[in-house]
Amino acid sequence: MNHVMKICLCAALSLVTLVSFARADEAFKLSHNQRIACSRGLAPGKLNTATCKSYAYLFNAKTSEYFRCQVSLALTRDNKEVINVTTDGGCTKKPRIFENDSSYDFDATETEPPNTNSFFGTGGYAIWAADTTQQKVRGCITISSGLGSDISKCLDMTFQ
Repeated sequence: MNHVMKICLCAALSLVTLVSFARADEAFKLSHNQRIACSRGLAPGKLNTATCKSYAYLFNAKTSEYFRCQVSLALTRDNKEVINVTTDGGCTKKPRIFENDSSYDFDATETEPPNTNSFFGTGGYAIWAADTTQQKVRGCITISSGLGSDISKCLDMTFQ
């Protein structure tokens, strides 16, 4: 019986160690504050269209590169039936936040949909990244310029 207990204990410790190593090797992390925004529109002939978009960020915890991912669904219907449903989406690679590889953590958020608090088009987003091996945090904000290009600036935080 004692021998069986030792084997079970060794197996449990091995499993915990493997899980720890597996988590340490997680190179990509998904943002945890995904948002969804929906709008409705009326079209000629009493057609109703609803469009929903959602964004998330996939972050490379080693290099600080990230992807902004978007998915959208548009539904068109009349008073009796659904006429059309379309979906679209994908991820766009963004530049590194930090120049060197390390172990990073991050968070991201979007502005509200257009017509609420965006000045020049579709609004913007903020990315926060932290080097988990030292006291280093960088905040980045990207907004649409309204002239066809995005403006993105990052700032290293100071600690007082």
